[in-house]
Amino acid sequence: MAGTLSKKGFLMRQRFAIRLLTSAALVAVLSLGGVGGVSAEDAVKAGDAPKADNFDADSVTTFSGAFLAARTADVDHDYETAIELYKKALQIEPGNPEIRQRLMISLLLSGDIKEGVKYANDLKGDPSVERITTIVRGMDAVRRGDYKTAEAILKYKGPNDLDRMMNDLLLAWARVGAGRGKEALTMVEKMKGPDWFRIFQNYNAGAIAIATGDVKSARQHLNDAVLDKEGGATAPDTFMRAVMALARLEATQGNKQKALDAVSVGDNLLPNYAPLNALRDSIEKDEKQEQQVKTAEEGAAGVLFSVGGALNRDGAEDIVSLYLQTANALDPNSADTLVLLGGIAEKQNQMDRAIALYKKVPDNSPMRRISELQLGLALAQGGKVDEARKHLQALIASDPKDIRSYLAYGSVLSDAKDYEAMATNYDKAVEAIGPLPGRANWSVFFQRGIAYERLKKWDQAEPNFRKALELNPDQPQVLNYLGYSWIDMNRNLDEGLGMIKKAVDLRPDDGYIIDSLGWAYFRLNRFDDAVEELERAAQIKAGDATINDHLGDAYWRVGRKLEAVYQWNRALSSEPEAAEIPKIKDKIANGLPAASDDAKAADKKQPDPAPVTPPPVDKKS
Repeated sequence: MAGTLSKKGFLMRQRFAIRLLTSAALVAVLSLGGVGGVSAEDAVKAGDAPKADNFDADSVTTFSGAFLAARTADVDHDYETAIELYKKALQIEPGNPEIRQRLMISLLLSGDIKEGVKYANDLKGDPSVERITTIVRGMDAVRRGDYKTAEAILKYKGPNDLDRMMNDLLLAWARVGAGRGKEALTMVEKMKGPDWFRIFQNYNAGAIAIATGDVKSARQHLNDAVLDKEGGATAPDTFMRAVMALARLEATQGNKQKALDAVSVGDNLLPNYAPLNALRDSIEKDEKQEQQVKTAEEGAAGVLFSVGGALNRDGAEDIVSLYLQTANALDPNSADTLVLLGGIAEKQNQMDRAIALYKKVPDNSPMRRISELQLGLALAQGGKVDEARKHLQALIASDPKDIRSYLAYGSVLSDAKDYEAMATNYDKAVEAIGPLPGRANWSVFFQRGIAYERLKKWDQAEPNFRKALELNPDQPQVLNYLGYSWIDMNRNLDEGLGMIKKAVDLRPDDGYIIDSLGWAYFRLNRFDDAVEELERAAQIKAGDATINDHLGDAYWRVGRKLEAVYQWNRALSSEPEAAEIPKIKDKIANGLPAASDDAKAADKKQPDPAPVTPPPVDKKS
């Protein structure tokens, strides 16, 4: 998704462990498995499956028609249409349990928790959705203040570590709501589990201690949480909540320097995190601090947010959304939950949903500006480019010193290929930065260089690439782009090739950078080396049109002509840019020109680099 700054080196080390602990049953029921022998893939591919777009549910007269159209909508994450169609299917077959399951899940994923709870109560005895119904029913009881019922629902005796931890923490918050805070704290303190439990255990113990007025225990547990580096890698969202809870606690106790020290710990993990910056400013002004979690509802919502954040990755969107939507029902003003949900909606190409979520972020939240930036990007991705441009221009005007606004606006201009406006935008960003740019500003100079390179103003582009490398010498995108550009222009060949090799060393699993190395070898007539690297790139990015096209060219030059034609056909079926289609077709028909003509015939076909834009929640993955 546009807008992600990766911090994978530190933050991804421990996250795979916790992801693998998600209950298999929960994964299975959320994975669009088959109903009645028909799979999700069959639903999408079936020739008679009605399209969900602009689809009139009243026109459906058969169960199979409603079911197939609903599953198509499900695959597209169009939950509103799926809900309508599943309800139609239930009208035709009222007792179908699988349709009731899918309807419940679609309701929950759409955020209609109130309606989803009705189906969860009906399905509470169904073992295939027991984990979902338990969480949803338990949280509905917490929301209603029926803590006794919540405790009865949330008791868990299963084998899954993550499910056990989550249920125990939710159960503890239910006891807080019932006025049994000391009992809840003791329960959390006695929890046993793997090492990754600690960050969740200590944060929630600290938050419960604050809620019950036990300052000594709160300080101890929150300090343990913020000193847990492995926990910070496993669950950075929870870590940051612990940092801010500790800082607010110390500020409330009159320990201003200790509060600022806690903020500094958070800065080390995630520099320039907007809520942390706002908290620091507030503490320095001696403003009264209010904890993020004050009630049982907010505490339970925080558990679901923390687990959802720790599990958040490509392919886990439904599980994460389920937890976050339930959290949002308990704590509808939680800005970090809303922004994370908006980011997932963007990844699912549901831009209207993303925009609606970003707009819900409270005006007084430190994350409001982040939500406004992401809203602008979502508008552009949803095809509302003019509205996006006006929105982001207004954000720049409202705070010309906020460099994130220039990056977001520049991303929209880059996608629109408006390089004149893009160059002007980054010229203004450089003026706003002033004469002493810092390491974090490398992306501004990089994007400014791209704008001038696309305008064929290399004399203005190259100094910006060099400045970006001066600020961040090991930035693989800049090394790759500058090195490739030199080779493409037949300049600084050794230095350029060295830069691309260094970029590959830094990102050995990046298919696009490996493609650049292979294509650089091709341009240098080192065709055997080109084949080796381009085959690696094609293994990593098998469906990329440009990489397959490049590999076809390399195969042709080493005499593997049948394989070359095969790769060109793969490129043609992989949705290449429109301008490349006739060129690829010509190569399929006629092959490449003689090798001596390569310098004249070769095109620079490296895809546009992904713009560097502001992270939606200062994302940590």
